[in-house]
Amino acid sequence: MGYLVPPANNVAGSLERTSGISVHIQLRELLRNYITENAKAGSQLPSERDLAEHFHVARMTVRHAIEALVDEELLERVIGVGTFVSHKKLDVQVKLTSYSEEMQRRGMRPAAKTLSFEQIPATARLARELQMEEGQAVIRFRRLLLADDEPMSVDENFIPAWRVPGILDHGPPTSLYNLLSERYGLLIEWGEDIVEANAATPSIARLLKVDVGAPVLRMERHAFVSRSTVDYSVSFYRADRYKLRVPLQRPGVRTRRTY
Repeated sequence: MGYLVPPANNVAGSLERTSGISVHIQLRELLRNYITENAKAGSQLPSERDLAEHFHVARMTVRHAIEALVDEELLERVIGVGTFVSHKKLDVQVKLTSYSEEMQRRGMRPAAKTLSFEQIPATARLARELQMEEGQAVIRFRRLLLADDEPMSVDENFIPAWRVPGILDHGPPTSLYNLLSERYGLLIEWGEDIVEANAATPSIARLLKVDVGAPVLRMERHAFVSRSTVDYSVSFYRADRYKLRVPLQRPGVRTRRTY
């Protein structure tokens, strides 16, 4: 794939040699303004050589400025290709809210593509995770979740069919947890998540539009009503678009901070 490398004169501003502020810091801030005000996520930065010539500085000065923005995750380097404006990573909120609510809270437009909505017999693993007998009916709901038309995650939910009679008659829900609460009285009270790093399989890579073997975050969730598992789900998040944020608090210590 070819990339269009913009010229360095797209970066507005100039360096003040007598200001007392290091030249690489000034250049860093000029690049920051260029990134936040003019550059789109995924676009390439002007080359180091072009920037050095345009601002009349050494390439090492340019490199220091760029490395600082790489450390801040505003830029990312692709070896042998160039430096690109990073996509903003969304933090995976470890709480029981719907995807639509989370994306709307962030000012993004949520959407979902249903991949399957069906009844299947519980495999040995599903039976174990859902605390039921092997072969019993399970509702499988698999979706590709998007934000601003970009694929973000692949989610697969499994629910004991006896908990949700008639759920397939009305088509895929827009919000699974809202449906469970409003139609079936199943208000999810608590849950447990297991998060691990995985490599994208061919099918996950195709859906998320990443390379096979690219890093993804795999989240496995058990959601409970009282002591019973109502929903078991497995989600795969694009690692280049998500980061995990887990608020921590020492047991027995109160804090006024809200998350």
